[in-house]
Amino acid sequence: MRDLLDEVSRDHFPYPPATLEQLDAFERRVGWTLDPELRAFYLHCNGAELIKPLPDCPYRMLPLSEIIRARVALRGRDEDSRGPASLYAICDVQDGNYVLIDVSRQEHGCYPIIDGDHETWPNMEYCRQFAGSFSEFLEGALRARSPGYWLRG
Repeated sequence: MRDLLDEVSRDHFPYPPATLEQLDAFERRVGWTLDPELRAFYLHCNGAELIKPLPDCPYRMLPLSEIIRARVALRGRDEDSRGPASLYAICDVQDGNYVLIDVSRQEHGCYPIIDGDHETWPNMEYCRQFAGSFSEFLEGALRARSPGYWLRG
C-alpha cells in the first residue's frame, strides 16, 4: 500500500490528508469503521484525482465528507427500494458510475470493491465485485489509466 500511496503523491493529484478528527467524525456519521487500507489512504490524502486533474480525471477518489450510500449517489434517495444500505460510493468514475465498497462484509480484513453501474443499479447481478480490497482497485486503476478496466476480460 505504501508504494501505491507514494505513486498517488508523485504522479497524481491528491488532496491534503484527513486528520484523525475527520476520520473519527466520518466513522461516527456512517456507523462503520474504515478498513486498514482505506484508513491509510485517507490519512495520506483525503481524496484524489487520479490520472488527470478535473474535469478530465477518470477516477475521483471522494473525500470523506462526500462518501455516501450508493443508493443516494446512484438513485438520489436513502430508501431500501433504491439499493442495499451497506454499499457506499468511494470513487466517482465521472460517467455516472461509482466504485463502491460493501461494508457488510470483509475479506482478509478489507471491504470488497463493487462496480456501481448507474444503468443497472440496484440489480446486483450486474453490479458485481471486481476487487477484494481497496489496494487491488487502486493498483488496477493506476495501471489501466482509464475507467472501466475491471469490466474487461
